[in-house]
Amino acid sequence: MRVGLYGGSFNPAHAGHRHVSRLALRRLALDRVWWLVSPGNPLKDRRHLPDAAARAAGARAVAADPRIAVTDFEAALGVRFTVETIAFLTDRHPQVRFVWIMGADSLASFHRWRGWREIAARMPFAVIDRPGYTLTAMASPAARALASSRLDEAAAPTLAERAPPAWVFLHGPRNGLSSTALRAGTIPPAS
Repeated sequence: MRVGLYGGSFNPAHAGHRHVSRLALRRLALDRVWWLVSPGNPLKDRRHLPDAAARAAGARAVAADPRIAVTDFEAALGVRFTVETIAFLTDRHPQVRFVWIMGADSLASFHRWRGWREIAARMPFAVIDRPGYTLTAMASPAARALASSRLDEAAAPTLAERAPPAWVFLHGPRNGLSSTALRAGTIPPAS
């Protein structure tokens, strides 16, 4: 089983999340994508964040694809950081070939994540291009530090089988939807 892990606040979930997931399913030859609805991003203000169960319910309504599963198990486990989630899942499911999925905006700040080097050492990851972040992401400290582990895009279907560190930057149709903009009312919701 080849499973993509797509973590985030999903506040709210939107068609851009589904777009990224379907792109990853196709380009990375994945069987499933799991949306990991986080208890809250430690790098962001969480004061007005709806609880994980409510955000997961909204995400399920948006996912609309039987290959996408939505879970908020991180809240039940009491984990706060991606590195903890990845350790839990890889230890619990050694037979599953996991791939971490992130947007280019996340790669731009990846070096600020707790245990980012351990994440890269434990699991291959795919970066999906996002409008306005291509150059920033590729110039980021994490991208530069992991440059020798980057695969050519043509090798994307083999990423799940690669020993980490291994990563790929996927170009293609981009979706400009953003949860932040949706909350601010600056982008009309899309289905």
